[in-house]
Amino acid sequence: QVQLVESGGGLVQPGGSLRLSCVASGSLFIINTMAWYRQALGKERELVAAITKGGTTTYADSSKGRFTISSDNAKNTVLLNMNSLKPEDTAVYYCNARVGRPDRPYDYWGQGTQVTVSS
Repeated sequence: QVQLVESGGGLVQPGGSLRLSCVASGSLFIINTMAWYRQALGKERELVAAITKGGTTTYADSSKGRFTISSDNAKNTVLLNMNSLKPEDTAVYYCNARVGRPDRPYDYWGQGTQVTVSS
């Protein structure tokens, strides 16, 4: 079992920055990849960025150059630094931990944190 708790969302003006934090607890040794997803109103949940336990990162095209995902293993924390935010970044952001074999993955989710980009 893995528990995930996000924090750091809020209201920011276009062009501003936010940092999201996800603290993981439980059976951390089983986690293969951690990621941030987001879901805007009326849209499907989509990947924002991911980081493997080896440190390899992946970004959605919409995130490249603006967002940075990183992990602090000593604090069991994954961060998402978001810069140059746009109104279209408005969504609920979810922390994700993927465990299991590549052919049989299982996902754990946090409760989500709202990010609103508006003037």
